[in-house]
Amino acid sequence: MSKAEGQGTNAVQMATGVALGGLLALGVELVVLLLGALAVSKGILKEDAAAQVTAAACVLGCFVGGLLACARWKSRRLLGGLAVGAVCYVLVLAVGLLMSDELALGAQALIELAGCLCGGALAGLLKGGKRKKRASGRKK
Repeated sequence: MSKAEGQGTNAVQMATGVALGGLLALGVELVVLLLGALAVSKGILKEDAAAQVTAAACVLGCFVGGLLACARWKSRRLLGGLAVGAVCYVLVLAVGLLMSDELALGAQALIELAGCLCGGALAGLLKGGKRKKRASGRKK
C-alpha cells in the first residue's frame, strides 16, 4: 500500500469517527436533557436550572462522542474532539431549526457552542496518545 492510499484510508476512518462521535454525542445530550426535564417535573430541580442542565448535557454528550472519535484517530486527537463538538453543535442547530420556524442565535446558543467544544476538547486531551521517551543525549 502506498503512502497516499494509507492517508486516504486514514482520512475516511477519521471522518467516520467524527460522524459517529457526533451522532453519539447528540444521543447522549438528548438523554441527559430528558433526565433534566424529568428532574424538573418531579421538583428535584428548579425551572431556572434549564441553562445549566443544557450546558452540562452539551459537555457530557460531546465528551462521550469525542472519546469514540478519538479512539479511531491515530494522531491529532484534540482536533478530532473539537470536530465532534462542532458536528454535534451543528446537529443541535439543525434539530432546533426543524422544531421551530426560525433560527435563534443568542446567549444560549453561545453557551451550547462553548459546552460542545469544551466537551470534545476534554475528550481529545484525555484520550491523547502515549508520548515517546527521549533517549538521553549523553552517554556514560
